[in-house]
Parts: sequence; structure tokens; C-alpha cells
Amino acid sequence: MQLVDSHCHINFPDFDGRIPDILQNAANNEIEHLLCISTSWENQPDVLALAEAHSQIYASVGKHPTTEGGYEPTADDIIEAAKHPRVIALGETGLDYFRSDDDADMSWQHERFHAHIEAGRQTKKPLVIHTRAAADDTMNTLRDHNARDAGGVMHCFAEDWDVAKQALDIGFYISFSGIVTFNSAKPVQEVALKAPLDRILVETDAPYLAPVPHRGKTNEPAFVRHTAEFVANLRGIELEELAEATTNNFFSLFSAADR
Repeated sequence: MQLVDSHCHINFPDFDGRIPDILQNAANNEIEHLLCISTSWENQPDVLALAEAHSQIYASVGKHPTTEGGYEPTADDIIEAAKHPRVIALGETGLDYFRSDDDADMSWQHERFHAHIEAGRQTKKPLVIHTRAAADDTMNTLRDHNARDAGGVMHCFAEDWDVAKQALDIGFYISFSGIVTFNSAKPVQEVALKAPLDRILVETDAPYLAPVPHRGKTNEPAFVRHTAEFVANLRGIELEELAEATTNNFFSLFSAADR
């Protein structure tokens, strides 16, 4: 059996000096691959360095929708960065209105999002989508800008079945984080039960959102096993079946990854 942590940030300061232990803990829990996600243009070299140094780590390139300051990549910048052989995804990208006033100008987030989608369409490398308090605009943007041509995943899914169905209808995958294990996450659990087995992934979003029984602690890739176990139990299948499906799904979506 093997599992994949399809989204983590082990380049963050939370893991300074701990990478060997983090990877060993993951291996002890049969997590054999993980995707480390860029959140700014400036932290991209750290993400790439991890992927270059460890064969089980893949990288993305992009700029998170809430990252302010620093270099603003164009579509051409993202396309060029995506040529790196360890880069298998673009993002994370999307829309996040959570801390914005209702009348705030969010055009800068939309422009950034558009650049990532265009890069994805040209490179055929999938988009890693972040959406928070912006589901309608996120889905409309993905449809209007033909993101289906790039493909991608709704990472750390925290919406309801209606949003999940929209994502599935344009060929996107749904990824479940530790949120699905929370008692309060009934809509997300409904999605984890209904979504086709061949279109789901599991992730940590480490260092955030540790699953039960580690809720409140620093999350790490090893803990994705708890999320996988929860989703398997929810669907009434064995962990091994869930692990096989989500691993196959990862390599089907992120086809540039060398299995």
C-alpha cells in the first residue's frame, strides 16, 4: 500500500531542520510521494530545492491568491518556471475573499488567477485551486477561462456538493484535507461520500489543518493517513482500496510526475 500527500508546505519555517524526520515519518506511514506547493515567487527556489534533493517530493510553481508584495508573475513567467523537470503543477492559485470587505477591489486576484489558468492551458500542467469565501467567482472563472484545458484539483475542499459537482463537471479532482475529519464538516463529508472514487485525492496542507486525532497540532505529511482512513471508513471501503485509488488518481492528474 502507498499513499500520496497531494498538497503540503514543508518548505515553511515550521519544518526547518526537520526534513529528514518528516520524510521518515511519512515513509513509516506508507506515504511515498508528496507535492510541495509554492505560495510566492520568492519561496519557489526553496520548494524546488526540496524536490531536487528528494525523489519523493514534487513541486509546484505559482503565487497564492492572498500573497501580497513580491514579484507578480505573468503567464509567461509561470510557463517558463513550469519547464523545471520537478514541477508537476501550477499554483496554488484561485480566489480568496475571506478577509476582504464586501466592496473591496479584488481585480488583482482575478488577474493573477487568469495568468495561472493561461499558463496551465499552454503547459497542460494542472492547476491547484484555492478558494475561500469565493466559490461562485472561482467556478465561474474556471469555466469562463477554459480551465478544463489545463485540468486541476480543488485543494483542501471545504465547500458543499453543489460546488464539488461543478468542479467535477469541468474535469477537476477534489482533494480532502484534515477538515473532512472534523465533526463540524458534514457538507465536506457528504462530498467525500458522493464523489467518484476515481476523482478524489487526499492531502495535509501541512503545517495547517491537522486531522483528528492530531487536531490543533502542527500537521505533517505522515498525518494524511488519518484523513485517508476517515474517508475510507466513510465510504465503507478498506484503506488499501482508498490508498490505491487516490495514488492512481494523483499520477493520472499530475502526469508529469515520475511514478
